[in-house]
Amino acid sequence: MDHLRANGFRVKSVAVEDTAVERKRRGIPEALGGCHTGVVEGYAIEGHVPAREIKRLLAERPAAAGLAVPGMPQGSPGMESPTPQRYNVLLVSKDGRHTVYARY
Repeated sequence: MDHLRANGFRVKSVAVEDTAVERKRRGIPEALGGCHTGVVEGYAIEGHVPAREIKRLLAERPAAAGLAVPGMPQGSPGMESPTPQRYNVLLVSKDGRHTVYARY
């Protein structure tokens, strides 16, 4: 959340009992799950998605459920590491399919 705040987003934390239920409600397949689910202007943001890609999503406004970074890759926002992993930011369509939106 610090990464998002540092990039101009207002963040409100809401604890839920089961993040899987929230992912499903927002159209993010369980296989693409991360450690938390957010919502920005109607789009789901799953996991450690860089603010840059969220801003791009909001500028482009694709017909999609949202963005996902599955798991918790080292080097993603909030998971800083001296040995970062390569990871993909996925654009998730409303039917649950996904494509690579950005590579890190």
